[in-house]
Amino acid sequence: MPTPPATGQALFDQLKSLTTEKRNPRTVGIDTAPLADVLQMLHEEDQRAVDAVTPELPYVAQAVEIVEEAFRSGGRLFYVGAGTSGRLGVLDAAECPPTFGTPPELVQGLIAGGREAMFEAQEGAEDKEENGAEAVDAAGVTSRDVVCGIAASRRTPYVVGAVARAREIGARTLFVTCNPRSQFTLDVDVAICPDVGPEPIMGSTRMKSGTATKLVLNMLSTATMIRLGKVYENMMVDLQMTNQKLVERSKKIVMAATGVGYDEAAEALGAADGHVKTALVMLLADVDADEARDRIERGGGFVRHAIADEAAESGA
Repeated sequence: MPTPPATGQALFDQLKSLTTEKRNPRTVGIDTAPLADVLQMLHEEDQRAVDAVTPELPYVAQAVEIVEEAFRSGGRLFYVGAGTSGRLGVLDAAECPPTFGTPPELVQGLIAGGREAMFEAQEGAEDKEENGAEAVDAAGVTSRDVVCGIAASRRTPYVVGAVARAREIGARTLFVTCNPRSQFTLDVDVAICPDVGPEPIMGSTRMKSGTATKLVLNMLSTATMIRLGKVYENMMVDLQMTNQKLVERSKKIVMAATGVGYDEAAEALGAADGHVKTALVMLLADVDADEARDRIERGGGFVRHAIADEAAESGA
């Protein structure tokens, strides 16, 4: 049974204990400070958010391994959040197909209030755990999938309900929150808890909490894609040429990785049906497109293995 949401004095007391809801002593005078000082204060607080992620890196690594295993087994990653947290999850999910050439269903973002909440606050949508559970069911989450709850406060009912339902289904679960690990009590596989401290503007978790959350999600998706062979050296090689900027970026990547000129890069991409990874293997291994594709398949998607024509080990 979903836990009834706290209201009134009970909710007040719950929020009062959260680090992200406390008052920041370093910014008490921000409303009367000169503009230069306002910006300096905000910048210094942002730096604290970046530093707060550092001790959480081992937990991010554990989360990456879980997501990688799920992807290799045919599973998907679902981010679940409300407000800023939900928008950050949707953003990271939406960026995966153009950046890494993944199908849209591989990484998905569920946000309280649905699509409308991306553009206009739907604050009441987050107040019921059953809404989160229903969203998980509607998305068709299975035991092969991973559900990552995102809530700066940790307590958001929509997110808590979604994660609880995911565990009932048998999915692996992650949680990203910006309150201390010592306050984390939910049953999940991995919790990532960058303790950013009180926000510069009390309770405005779109600020430091949003910054730290974005950093964590960047690492979670990017590191997973690296381990799946979506990056060669430090370049994206499975990107989709869906606009003119990406067409030219694809040529730049081929030129940088192989040393060929603009026209030769364009010719190789044409022969590779616009697939950067195939074009790279064609040029670096001196093979045609069909052989390049076969090598990429045998190499588990990794350019380095495809060039050497060797099988990839898991996590290579």
